[in-house]
Amino acid sequence: MNQIWLIIQGVLAVILVALILLQAQGSGLGSTWGGGGETYHTKRGVEKVVFYLTIVGVITFTLVSVLALI
Repeated sequence: MNQIWLIIQGVLAVILVALILLQAQGSGLGSTWGGGGETYHTKRGVEKVVFYLTIVGVITFTLVSVLALI
């Protein structure tokens, strides 16, 4: 049973790293395609989805880590 938790943790860790790297610090995803990040803006579209997926991923990773200890 511990092997399953370790595999799930590994997969979640890789997904979390990818999601975090997709979030460009301070400039948002708009700068990836040439947009400027000089002004404050709200998260929209893909950027918002990636942000919320990261939050869900962190919560899931934490829960799986706690369950692996039990």
